[in-house]
Amino acid sequence: MELRGKRIAILIDTAYQEMEVWYPYYRFQEAGAECVFVGAEAGKVYSSKVGYPATAQLSYDAVSADGFDGVVIPGGYAPDHIRRHAKANHFVKEMDAQGKLVASICHGPWVLCSAGILKGRRATCFFAIKDDVVNAGANYEDAEVVVDRNLVTSRKPEDLPAFCRANINVLVEQPVLAS
Repeated sequence: MELRGKRIAILIDTAYQEMEVWYPYYRFQEAGAECVFVGAEAGKVYSSKVGYPATAQLSYDAVSADGFDGVVIPGGYAPDHIRRHAKANHFVKEMDAQGKLVASICHGPWVLCSAGILKGRRATCFFAIKDDVVNAGANYEDAEVVVDRNLVTSRKPEDLPAFCRANINVLVEQPVLAS
């Protein structure tokens, strides 16, 4: 229960990659964390690429970096929808500014590009968006997981075990938020 007391936001939107949402969700819960689905609209059901539903518990309007220890941005096509919301980008930027976990896999780094947090950072992503990540200023590495201080990135669903281990390591090093 190494994540007891930790609260993690998982950003969701239409056409998310189901394994990149549900694998971290259950892994972090298993480790004792509270996981919260956050989307553009609280209460809205978002479907994965294959139709698996996830309901946003909170909206971008209702979250602040002060209330979370980490944020996970999954892939699929959801990041292209998420990044269109200024408040989502601001939330990710504030999480990074506070040194809290910012985790992103596959196409998720599109949100990191829009949040403006990649300049000079080491990162990886799905190969199809490598140019976007590099053009946002990142030093791209083709690796299953890349950790740059509080930023954790991975390439694809097959990297999920390494991705989750790295996220847990970063979260364990952070103090628990005061209640």
